[in-house]
Amino acid sequence: MPKLSLSRAWEETTRVLARDGRLFLAVALALFVLPGLILNVTMPEGAPGSFPGTGLWIAVGFVALIVSLVGQLAVIRLAIGPHVAVGEAIMHGLKRLFPYVACVLVWVVPILVVGSVLYNLVGADQAHPPVAAALGLIILTIVGVYVGVRMMLTSAVASAEQVGPLVILRRSWDMSHGNWWRLFVFLLLFGIGALCLIWAVDSVAGLLVRVVAADAGPRSLGGLLVSIVSQLVSALLSVVFFVMLARIYVQLSGSEAATPTVPRSGT
Repeated sequence: MPKLSLSRAWEETTRVLARDGRLFLAVALALFVLPGLILNVTMPEGAPGSFPGTGLWIAVGFVALIVSLVGQLAVIRLAIGPHVAVGEAIMHGLKRLFPYVACVLVWVVPILVVGSVLYNLVGADQAHPPVAAALGLIILTIVGVYVGVRMMLTSAVASAEQVGPLVILRRSWDMSHGNWWRLFVFLLLFGIGALCLIWAVDSVAGLLVRVVAADAGPRSLGGLLVSIVSQLVSALLSVVFFVMLARIYVQLSGSEAATPTVPRSGT
């Protein structure tokens, strides 16, 4: 596999976003921001440190997750090319949703099952946790990080190639070969930067809302404004991440014919 150039991928990402950012913004508002806001409104307040009780919000959350996955695949389709209308990209994401979800479940579910078993064993006796279970949990975490980086390109493969779940996994594994550290550095730096930006924006938005609104609780107008700002920032970060992932895929797959452009109309 060719060596990944993060600087080249970033340059292509900025060109794509600078030229046609409005189209990506439309996708983000419809498939990232709106479902997130609906989920925030419907989710009841729970006790600190615990999830709310069962209710309608679980179904809403499931739908919001599916919609956001379609949005990921649509953003990648637009960023990879060739030119399609935004509506076509969204339909493409919907058609490629099942193979993508299936390939994610193939590698995520075993890790979650084993991790939950080990976690319960450790938590059963927190004063004297079983050494084997604790060590196994540490090893599983390391393995999960390694495999997760190798599987980073599954969404790009699922969107760009008409293949099944197992082939998607194999393609992502093959393309990440020899580029694990570069992909890990990209993921780490982006994650740190995103967390810092979200924290800063949420803090500033919270302060500003408290100045103009008496109540900034989850069910108040002030809380809704903070939620809107938070969802917008998260959606924009998601767009940047998946456009970058699309350009990384183009490099590693050798799809040089896929120019970093998207249509200017057709929404």
